[in-house]
Amino acid sequence: MRGVAVLGSTGSIGRSTLEVLRRQRDHFRLVALTAGRNRELLEGQVREWKPAFAGLVHENGPNGPARPEVLIEAATRPDVDIVVNAVVGAVGLDATLAALRAGKRVALANKETMVMAGELVAQAAAAGGGEVVPVDSEHNAVLQCITGQEQTLCRLILTASGGPFREWPADQLQHASVEDALCHPTWKMGDKITVDSATLVNKALELIEAHYLFGLSYDALEVVVHPQSIIHAFVEFQDGSVIAQLGFPSMELPILYALTHPTRLADSGTRRFDPVAAGPLTFEPVRLDAFGAFRAGVAAGRAGGTAPAVFNAANEVAVEAFLDRRLGFAQIGNLIEHVLEGHRVVPADSIGAVRSADDWARARVRELIR
Repeated sequence: MRGVAVLGSTGSIGRSTLEVLRRQRDHFRLVALTAGRNRELLEGQVREWKPAFAGLVHENGPNGPARPEVLIEAATRPDVDIVVNAVVGAVGLDATLAALRAGKRVALANKETMVMAGELVAQAAAAGGGEVVPVDSEHNAVLQCITGQEQTLCRLILTASGGPFREWPADQLQHASVEDALCHPTWKMGDKITVDSATLVNKALELIEAHYLFGLSYDALEVVVHPQSIIHAFVEFQDGSVIAQLGFPSMELPILYALTHPTRLADSGTRRFDPVAAGPLTFEPVRLDAFGAFRAGVAAGRAGGTAPAVFNAANEVAVEAFLDRRLGFAQIGNLIEHVLEGHRVVPADSIGAVRSADDWARARVRELIR
């Protein structure tokens, strides 16, 4: 039986993880729980699961300073074999690095970790013997398709739902409200990730993550809009064969596979696939004219070095301002592009370089919003 720590247990991915663990009690035991701000929900989880460790990252209230040491302690406990990192944002980086150095499997839903410091993550895994297994449905789909055939992989196509503004004219996006942005057509997620889906920043982050996870150049990475969210990724091999992974929108299946990879466990809680019920599957190109933030993210990935960290940090601050109604929706992408244009890219070869770029970008966005 393997011990599991869930970082970000009160968010949507964390709650889905607990649902999976509830059905798989014979195979996993919950050892540690952490939450960001939701003390009440965390306390309820602690009463049910009785973990050996539980902690709140923002102990002094919603606006209190983050305590990454809480995440690190949970992630590096000797009784933990698997760390599900479902934390949103850059605060999850230190715990990922610490867990990998301690030889843990990191079931990673915190894509910001890979975006900010993909090379450092690889170094930490090599140094400590840990491994990263992606939880995001797209990367998890790729992993399911390529396991045992990694050496012949040549191209990936990740799918995007298109979000709530898929059919909106570009000029209409200037008037998009917070409520509009949070009305996702197919997935239920937290506010920040839902806004990232509306701007397609989420897809840019996933492209950068795929670059580091699977070792492909950006020329071999693509995104296509797939409104039904049934196909999660296409994988092309060097002989031209293409394999896709399909399933109804649910995070529980990729979470379970991240816990068990490369094997599989029977699970009664996953909705069985029905191609008739799935209906017609359609695909569209990404509208680069309407989604400037996506365009900026891909450019940041290609620039490499500290550019992805700046992209991620600028987006986090801009989205926070949008949710607080201090910034318009269309301004998110404009702001990110402006900040990236002013950044001098350096190698992301140390945590200091990554943190410096992250801090600079956050300060610059706040200065521009003021």
